[in-house]
Amino acid sequence: MRPTTFIVGTGRSGSSALSRILNAHPGILSLNEMLAALTPVALPEGDVPGTEFWAILSGPNGIFDLMIRSGAALPEFLYPRKPGRHSAGNGIPAMCLMTLPLLTDDPDTALDELEPLVTAWPTRPIGEHYGDLFDHLSGRYGGEVVVERSGYSVAWIPRLREVFPDAKFVHLHRDGPDCAMSMSRHPGYRMIYHLRLMVEMLGLNEITDLDEVNVAKLPPELGGLFADPFDRRLLMDDDVPLSRFGALWSEIATEGVENLRGLPTERVTALSYEDLIADPARELARLAEFAGAPADPDWIAHGVASLDASRRGASLKLPADELAALREACAPGEAALAGD
Repeated sequence: MRPTTFIVGTGRSGSSALSRILNAHPGILSLNEMLAALTPVALPEGDVPGTEFWAILSGPNGIFDLMIRSGAALPEFLYPRKPGRHSAGNGIPAMCLMTLPLLTDDPDTALDELEPLVTAWPTRPIGEHYGDLFDHLSGRYGGEVVVERSGYSVAWIPRLREVFPDAKFVHLHRDGPDCAMSMSRHPGYRMIYHLRLMVEMLGLNEITDLDEVNVAKLPPELGGLFADPFDRRLLMDDDVPLSRFGALWSEIATEGVENLRGLPTERVTALSYEDLIADPARELARLAEFAGAPADPDWIAHGVASLDASRRGASLKLPADELAALREACAPGEAALAGD
């Protein structure tokens, strides 16, 4: 398997721009939001036949398709902007939604090329399938090292450590209040907030426990999100205090620190959005070298020109009382990152 690095974090931390910058490096295969698109079936236990791995790569993500049908598509979705032969009505293959469009202008053909290859692979651990997939994509699109980057990815770290025992990890994070503000405007994080609220209201353990019986117990403003399509206003127009998203950010940031604990220093590093904006040349060079790629000067210049610092410090424009409440909600996550 080619050297592999996973960029993990809360999301809403400049990570999509970072994937595009990494994709421009001739020595890096940038896999944009691959795990996010393949969740929840991305990392099954036990041995997996090639036909099942193909189903993981080519099957649709039901929640993402539902959000598209409901007019609440995530800005990270690339395929619907240049539609091919698939749609949210018949199911967009997971690899086509955000990953392959960053590598090629024809993700449908790219996926077609994978089918005879992947379905012929033997039954084996899932990590070996991914290793051969990464090798194939690197040979097709370039890159001596692999960097996968998905937002809202810290919960996968323990399983990733099992499946990829030699992989490196970059913990990407951002100022808590600024990140929470960005989450509050994002349909994906509003969905995450509402799903977590449902689990809490019903006394369940996991989001996956939300079956039809439990959904029927929810008030209409929450249960309505399971309609197909749902009313986008139920997701985006309800008045959720920013402090709730601060608490969500704190929980995710703390989980990331805890899940990375114990890794040797040569296999884990942190990258803050603020440092990336303040000194992009230094931080991009450090990131490339950590992943095992050269700090190419032309690539660094391209990356520096691609970054937008205008959203930094957005929370400082809030009214004083709202900012204070948001900072208080973010304090546990800030403390976890500082301690790490």
